[in-house]
Amino acid sequence: MGTPVSKISVVIAYFLIYVVWGSTYYFIGVALLGLPTFLLGALRFSAAGLLLLTLCLLRKERVLRPSLIRRSAVSGIILLFVDMGAVMLAQRYVSSSLVAIVASSTAIWIMLFDAPMWKANFRNLTTLGGVLLGFVGVGMLYAEQLMTENPVHPHSEYGVLILIGGCISWALGTLYAKYRSSQEEEVNGFAGSAWQMLFASLMFWLCTGLFEEPSQVDFGAVPLSAWLSLAYLITFGSLLAYSAYVWLLKVRPATEVATHAYVNPVVAVILGAGFGGEDVSLIQLAGLAIILISVMLVNKK
Repeated sequence: MGTPVSKISVVIAYFLIYVVWGSTYYFIGVALLGLPTFLLGALRFSAAGLLLLTLCLLRKERVLRPSLIRRSAVSGIILLFVDMGAVMLAQRYVSSSLVAIVASSTAIWIMLFDAPMWKANFRNLTTLGGVLLGFVGVGMLYAEQLMTENPVHPHSEYGVLILIGGCISWALGTLYAKYRSSQEEEVNGFAGSAWQMLFASLMFWLCTGLFEEPSQVDFGAVPLSAWLSLAYLITFGSLLAYSAYVWLLKVRPATEVATHAYVNPVVAVILGAGFGGEDVSLIQLAGLAIILISVMLVNKK
C-alpha cells in the first residue's frame, strides 16, 4: 500500500460514513412502510452491486479473481446481510432513532474483537472503563424497552436484542474486511465492495422466497416516498457510503473508522424526530450520551 492517499479523499469518505450513513436509518424506516424487510434488502443490494460491478468493469478492474470473490462473499454476508438484515428487522420493533443509538455501540465491539490491536487498545484503564461504560449505556436502553409498553412498537425489547447481534456481526465483518478481504484488492479498487453487495443480495433474495411472498406485494400501491428512499439507499447509502467505508478500512485503523458511531446516531435522531415524528425519551438520550462518551474513551490515544 505504497500509493499515497489524498487528505481530501479521506475527508470526503469520512463525511459519507459520518453523515450520509447516519441518514440511512431514517430512510430505511420510510422504505419499510411500503416494502417487506428482505425484499427491500434484495432490491437495494442487487441494484447497488450490479451498478458498482459495472463501474469496476469499465475501469478495467480484475473483478473475477477467485480469492477476491471468495473473501468478498464472507465479508458481504457477515457485514451486509446479517447486520443490515438486523437493522431492518429491528425497525419493525423500534424507531429508527433507537436503532441508530444502539448501533453506535459497534465501535465497542470492534475494540473487543480486534485481537491484533489488543495490546495497544487495552493498555490503560481509560479504555477499559470506556468499554464497560458502553455496555452500561446499551443495558439502559434494553431495560427501558423491557419495562415500557409501546403500542406503536410492541415487543421492542426484541428489536434491541436483534440489533446487538447485528452490531457483533458488523464488528466481525469489519475486522475480516480489514485484515483478510482487503488483502486481495488494490487500494483504489472497489470490486470487492461490489461482490459483497451481490452476495448479500443473494441471501436477501433467498430469505425473501423463504419468509416473504413477493408475488403478493402490490408494487403499484407502494408509496412514492418508499421508492425514493430505496433510491437514496442504493446510491448514497450503498454505492457511496459503503464503498467509502470499505476503502477507509484499507487506509486507516479500524478503530478510527469505527468513530462513525459518534455522528451516525445524532444524525438519525435529528431526522427521526424532525421528519419522522419519533419520540426520543430522556433515557434514550442518556443512553446515547453514555455510549458516545464510552466510544470516545476507547478511541482516546
